[in-house]
Amino acid sequence: MQMKFLKKSNQSMQTIICQHCQRNTGHQLSTLPKVYRPSSVNTAKNIQTIICQQATKLSTTNYTRQMSSTINPEELQKFRLLSQKWWDSRGDFAVLRAMNSLRIPLVRDGLKHTGIASLKATLGPKPLDGLKILDVGCGGGLLCEPLARLGAIVTGIDPLQENIEVAKQHSAQDPQISGQITYLVSSVEEQVQNQPSYYDAVVASEVVEHVDNVEVFISSAVDLVKKGGSLFFTTVNRTWLSYVLAICIAEWGLRIVPRGTHEWSKFIPPVNLKEQLESKNCHIQLLHGMCYNPVTRKWSWITDSSVNYALHAVKLNETHTT
Repeated sequence: MQMKFLKKSNQSMQTIICQHCQRNTGHQLSTLPKVYRPSSVNTAKNIQTIICQQATKLSTTNYTRQMSSTINPEELQKFRLLSQKWWDSRGDFAVLRAMNSLRIPLVRDGLKHTGIASLKATLGPKPLDGLKILDVGCGGGLLCEPLARLGAIVTGIDPLQENIEVAKQHSAQDPQISGQITYLVSSVEEQVQNQPSYYDAVVASEVVEHVDNVEVFISSAVDLVKKGGSLFFTTVNRTWLSYVLAICIAEWGLRIVPRGTHEWSKFIPPVNLKEQLESKNCHIQLLHGMCYNPVTRKWSWITDSSVNYALHAVKLNETHTT
């Protein structure tokens, strides 16, 4: 194999490119660790094999990292532009804020029903007292704050620093909850490395349709929950009706959701979400359809799950076989 040497006009150091690696990985020698950078032509020829191996290793590592990450850079940019609008009552997230009328009872009643919430707490004003809940993709904290007011110890994670700053600033305005919420710039897969099987519940509301590698996302969410704990999802089904209502009408017609918020191809059919959760030893506790009325600006439960839906799953204590 031949080695080609190039000199850059603004650099005295020679950049050495392996023709094989350039063709297959695009890696230049200058991207390799310094220990592998040759100081002479003779040395370069002697470590030719090492260069190829290291370049291939770097390329493989980057590919593996990409395939295991749930963060989509394009989605980040969308929400970065909207980061200051989370708490605007008439703004771009008004529809999402209104969904709290369903999301909060979904989590509260679900944890009551599974028995993970103490009976004494459920009879009082803070039915989620002491329960550790993770809100994945928390944004500006729209869901974290009401859960904290019900007594939960909430951790909100979001990959956007801008969102986390907004969430911190807003929760600081209410001293009753500011000590009960922890906000972190993080992804769900990063949290698994730090706190596996730690939470009583994980909530991913209007998030799954915005991530990459959905299977990694769901698997990580399950791994974060204790046995007997719950997972709550709200998302959008992938049907012709969801395309018409969630994109054509909501985004382009009524403009109650920012244009470009959703990609129909990333919507998740309930059967797919159920299968992935069941493969991770979870039992599907509840599946409900949801409907938003743009006239009353209110959400309601419906039996039809062909557009928006909510799902509650419980992580089983023992391996479940059917």
